[in-house]
Amino acid sequence: MTRTPTTADGGTTDMPSLDAIVEAASRTAKLGPLADADVARMRESGVTVDTYLAEGKPVYGLTQGFGPLVTYSSTSEMEQGSSLISHLGTAQGRPLGPEASRLVFWLRLNSMRKGFSAVSPSFWQRLADLWNAGFTPVIPRDGTVSASGDLQPLAHVALACAGYGEAWVRDAQGEWSPRPASQALAELGTEPLEWPVREALAFVNGTGVSLAVAILNQRSAVRLVRAVATLTARLTVLLGGNAEHYDEGVGQARNQPGQLRVARWIRQGLPEDHRRDERRPLQEPYSLRCAPQVLGAVLDQLTFAGEVLLREANGVTDNPLTHEGRVLHAGNFHAMPVGFASEQTGLALHMAAYLAERQLGLVVNPTTNGDLPIMLTPRAGRGCGLAGVQISATSFISRIRQLVTPASLTTLPTNGWNQDHVPMALNGANGVGEALDLGWLAVGSLALGAAQLAVMTEDAPEPAGVWAQLAGISPALEADRPMAAEVRAAAELFRSHAHALQADVG
Repeated sequence: MTRTPTTADGGTTDMPSLDAIVEAASRTAKLGPLADADVARMRESGVTVDTYLAEGKPVYGLTQGFGPLVTYSSTSEMEQGSSLISHLGTAQGRPLGPEASRLVFWLRLNSMRKGFSAVSPSFWQRLADLWNAGFTPVIPRDGTVSASGDLQPLAHVALACAGYGEAWVRDAQGEWSPRPASQALAELGTEPLEWPVREALAFVNGTGVSLAVAILNQRSAVRLVRAVATLTARLTVLLGGNAEHYDEGVGQARNQPGQLRVARWIRQGLPEDHRRDERRPLQEPYSLRCAPQVLGAVLDQLTFAGEVLLREANGVTDNPLTHEGRVLHAGNFHAMPVGFASEQTGLALHMAAYLAERQLGLVVNPTTNGDLPIMLTPRAGRGCGLAGVQISATSFISRIRQLVTPASLTTLPTNGWNQDHVPMALNGANGVGEALDLGWLAVGSLALGAAQLAVMTEDAPEPAGVWAQLAGISPALEADRPMAAEVRAAAELFRSHAHALQADVG
């Protein structure tokens, strides 16, 4: 989630939310034409650059080479544009998914229309027409240090628009598959683009790839928090735990907004007549008692990260820029804000996933589950119940910790003497994305614990709703069975359920 963003002087802005940005970049969305004000700003930016060139002033990428080659002169905008996207076509690894790729493309278009980048309105419209037609480049995710922006992955977007590399194509069944970009363009009846250097620079010198991945990660992490809060409520009901832990007064005393919100989410899952089972301790173990404090702290950090990402999504991150008749050479493409936001998202989501794993540990342990059989097996001795599920969940948390180690701690200088400080923002965002996949499996593992706990406590769920769906995914363990598919299905159930809950509150 994100709060209403503020400006440096404390005023509010009219920026859309991250949810609105993701929706605007979805497969079915369309980019409208440039407004008159957009065109005016973009033309003014172009005039500024033209004036500098006419006066013989140096302009990076137009009169000079790229990176450490800035000391060499250049004279051909078309040759420079082709050279730029070609030499950067070195990204590797498995591709980002189509959703992320469309968001990347949208973010660059959103930046280029703001009038800081000397992009011609006609070229912008050609790119927007491609995006509106569904053209979705395949973007290899590895190989950028995110310092002059996400150069290599963005170059692969530009190369696909020029007919090189691959693009995602969606079939009649809705399945995506990669095809040669030239073939995808031909099927759309579109000629490959040629990139002038002004537009090429504006496109690849930006944080759009690490930003897109970080935005999608942040949204997923918020939903993961909501899912764990929902399961916390379910465990409290099934165990007869103390609802005082989630009382509004507790949060009011501390005055942390995330804690207040998470406690409210948990209370929404408790029946009005819920009472503590006198056999339960007055104070539950911390994994239940402190769920609002833990998940609330996670939510607050995700909110702060979301605000940074939202500002980045509505800013301009390329180089050089024009401003009030001047060409400014600077470093807005350095992705440190995105890198730190990604790292904070990763550290926060780890704590939510770890809480889920600890709650699973609580429900499979007779000491804390109300003297039910260990591992919630009805066949203790002959059966093993959720033993394998818990062991795998423990492994997931260990791997998450490896994946969310801050990428900024691994920075290395590169590009000759030029890029001597780099943020590694996309490396970090990719790691967080992998960690989220495992985090959702931890949620699915906990959900199986809730399903089997409901069986043990003979709590029959309502015939409709998420708990009935969960019971269908993971029925009573009359005999041990492989449960990997159940973990995955439960994870997807709660991913969708949390998404729906978030949508209900706007």
